[in-house]
Amino acid sequence: MEKTIAGPEAAHIPKQRGDSLPEAAVRYAEERHWDVFPGTWLEAVDGVHRCSCGQADCPAPGAHPAQDDWATQATGSATVARRMWSTQPTASILLPTGRTFDAIDVPETAGFLALARMERMELTLGPVTLTPDRRMQFFVLPGASAKVPDLVRNLGWSLSSLDLVTLGEGAYVAAPPTRYGSRGAVQWACRPTPANRWLPDAEELISPLAYACGRDR
Repeated sequence: MEKTIAGPEAAHIPKQRGDSLPEAAVRYAEERHWDVFPGTWLEAVDGVHRCSCGQADCPAPGAHPAQDDWATQATGSATVARRMWSTQPTASILLPTGRTFDAIDVPETAGFLALARMERMELTLGPVTLTPDRRMQFFVLPGASAKVPDLVRNLGWSLSSLDLVTLGEGAYVAAPPTRYGSRGAVQWACRPTPANRWLPDAEELISPLAYACGRDR
């Protein structure tokens, strides 16, 4: 069963599983062997959802690291993840990049355009997230951060001219069903399945992604 998310490109997003945040965090560690760590969470203040960090102008309310040493706290153990979320079950689920995967981050409009092109090219995709702030993140093999600038340049583009960012070591992505303030929850545009356990290399996806970002300028 599918539900449709409106956008400039018609996009069919798989129906999301109804896991709670703790259940999803444990499943990512247990089934995908992804490192996970709890981030901030949303708190209702006078009927308004605010970030637990306390900043009224927080750019990612409820969806960023709660501590500076988050990289050392990330765990691939389902047991440890279960214990972490038992103390704060509403904490966001954050996945460090640069370990089991990197992520190529593009605008939602470019992401949907690239997905349609990748389907025509019969490319094998890894998981892809869709965030409430209208970004899409394509999971690829680690090491993409070092490769992408040259790959984009070889395609005739300047990376600085494209709204395309590679997230590697020292960065992270928010995983479903993490919520961003009142904007909604992170969803899977391409959810993790046994078929996409083996991730593509950035080189396989960069052409349609760069083309889509160039069109989206």
